[in-house]
Amino acid sequence: MAQPAVVVNDPGLPASPAHGALARVLWYRQMERYPATGPRVVYLAIVVLATIVLYYQLYVAGSVAPQILAHYGMSFRFYVDITVAANAVGAFTSLLAGVADRWGRANMVAYPLGITALLVLFGVPNAPNEWAFAVLVVAVGFVEGIILVATPALVRDFSPQLGRASAMGFWTLGPVVGSLVVSVVASNTLSHLHAWQDQFVICGIVGLGVFAIALFGLRELSPNLRDQLMVSMRDRALIEARARGIDPREAMRRPWRQVVRPEIVLSAFAIALFLIIYYTAVGFNVIYFETIFGFKASQANALGNWLWAFDAGGLVVVGIVSDALRVRKPLMVLGAAGAIAMTIIYLDQATNPHTGYYTIVWIFSLLAVFLAITYAPWMASFTETVERRNPALQAHGLAVWGWIIRVVIAVSIFVLPFVVSSVTPLVDHGALGVRANAILKKDPNVSVVLAHPALFTQLAKYPPTKVPAPLLQKAIKEVGLPRLLAISKDTRLKSEVAFFQRNAATLTSVSNAAKRSPQEWQTWYWICVGGEAAFLPLILVMTGRWRPKSARRDAEEHARRVQEELATLSEQASA
Repeated sequence: MAQPAVVVNDPGLPASPAHGALARVLWYRQMERYPATGPRVVYLAIVVLATIVLYYQLYVAGSVAPQILAHYGMSFRFYVDITVAANAVGAFTSLLAGVADRWGRANMVAYPLGITALLVLFGVPNAPNEWAFAVLVVAVGFVEGIILVATPALVRDFSPQLGRASAMGFWTLGPVVGSLVVSVVASNTLSHLHAWQDQFVICGIVGLGVFAIALFGLRELSPNLRDQLMVSMRDRALIEARARGIDPREAMRRPWRQVVRPEIVLSAFAIALFLIIYYTAVGFNVIYFETIFGFKASQANALGNWLWAFDAGGLVVVGIVSDALRVRKPLMVLGAAGAIAMTIIYLDQATNPHTGYYTIVWIFSLLAVFLAITYAPWMASFTETVERRNPALQAHGLAVWGWIIRVVIAVSIFVLPFVVSSVTPLVDHGALGVRANAILKKDPNVSVVLAHPALFTQLAKYPPTKVPAPLLQKAIKEVGLPRLLAISKDTRLKSEVAFFQRNAATLTSVSNAAKRSPQEWQTWYWICVGGEAAFLPLILVMTGRWRPKSARRDAEEHARRVQEELATLSEQASA
C-alpha cells in the first residue's frame, strides 16, 4: 500500500510563532511538528548531558564525605540525616513534577539546572556551618526531584517504542556517568587539590556551561504530539495527523487516578528495592573503602571509575540489544539473577580487609554490568507500561516512580547506620584511630607499655636507678631487659601513652567497631540481595512480551493498522 500524502516538516517548528524570537528561545519551546532524526538526536543528547551534570552535582559530596565531616566536625549520623532529608524532599518534588504533562518539560529541565549550578558553585563551598551545608544540599535535592521526572519524560517523547530501550539506556547514563565523573575528577584532583570545596567549584562551573546549552538548545513536543503512542518512526505522519484533532485537556482528566495503578506502583517499587545496592555505592563507597580497607580518598574514588564505566557501557549495549530483540522482560530477569549472584560474591569478598584491590574491581565491575542489563530495559518497559494506561500522562507516571524511589532511598539510608552501627564511630573518630595506628607503627614501645599498665604504673613511682629489686626483676621477666632499657630512653613515650590514656574509651569504641564492621556490612549487603530478589516476581506486572517472535508480530500488526488509518485520513482529507 502506498504511503498517503501527509505533509511533514522535518525540522520541527516552535509552537508559538506569535512570540518574539528571544521569548521562543528562553520560554516558548514547544514544536507542533515531530522533528527529523538529526534534530531529535540533538535534543536527546542535551537531555542526557543535562542528566549527567545533574547527578554529578547531586553525588559530588560522596567523593569527599570524610573531608566534609572533618571540616565541620559533623557526626556521621548528621550527614546521613542530610541525605535522608534531601531524598525525602526530592520525593515530593517528583510528585510536583507531574505537572510537566500540563506545563511541558523543557523549562523544568533548563532553569533548575541553572539553580543547582549556582548552589553548588557558590552556596555549598561557602557554607559557614553544618546547618547551612545541610540546607543547601537539601535544596539541591529539591530541584533534583523535578529534573528526575522531566528528563525521562523528554526522552520518551522523542523516542518511539522500537528505539525506547536504546534511548533510555542513554538517559540512564545520566546517574551512572554522573557518578563516573565524580570518581574520575576526585581520583585525579584530590591528590593536589586538597580542599573538598574545590570539587564543588569544578562541578558548579560545569553545571553553568550545560545550563547555557539547555537554555538555548532544548525543545519539546506540543501536547498534541507527545500525548500519543508512537511505536516506530513510521508512525510520525499519523501522529501529526491525529494531533490536529486531539484535545489535551480531555486526556488529562483525573490524571492521578489514571496512573496510581498496581502495574505502575508495583513496578516502581520493585526497581527502587533493586537499586538499594546502587545507592549504597553512590553514597557510601568512599566511606566504606576508607574504613574497611584504609584506602585514601583518591584510591576509593578510583574504584568507582571501574564500577561506573562498566555500568555505562552495559547500559548502552543492553539498550541496543533490547530494541533489536523487541523484548524487555527476559533481559530484566537475566540482569537481576546476575546482580544477585555478584552481590553475594561481593558481600563475601569485599568485607574481607585482605581481599586484593583488583579482585574488588572485577567483582564490582561485573555487578555493575548486571545492574545495567536490568535497568535500561526496565526503564523502557516502565514508560511503555504508563503509555498503555494513557500516553498523555507520562510525566505523572514518572512522578509516581520518582516519589517511590526517593522514599525507598530515604528509608534505606536512614536505616543503614542502625544495621552498620560500626560506621558511626569509625567515621566520627576515625582520625583518632589513624593517629593511634601511626603511633603504634612508629613507636612499638607504646604497645608494650599499654600491654602492661599495672607494671609500668608501679615503675613510674621510682627513678630509674631506685627501682626496688623485686619490681625490677618482675619487669625484666615480663618485658625483657633490652625492651626495658629502650623504654627508659624513649623521650616521647610519656606523651604518647598519655594520648592513649586520654582517649581510651574512644579508641576502644573505634577498635571494637573495626572488628565488627565487616560482619555488619555483610548483613547490609544481604538486605540488598533481598531487594534484588523482590524485583524478580514484580516484573510480571509490567507490559511487554517475553518472546521476540511475539514482539515482532505485534510490531507488524501495528504497522498494518497505521497504514490503514493513514489511508482513511487521506481519503477524508481529499473528500
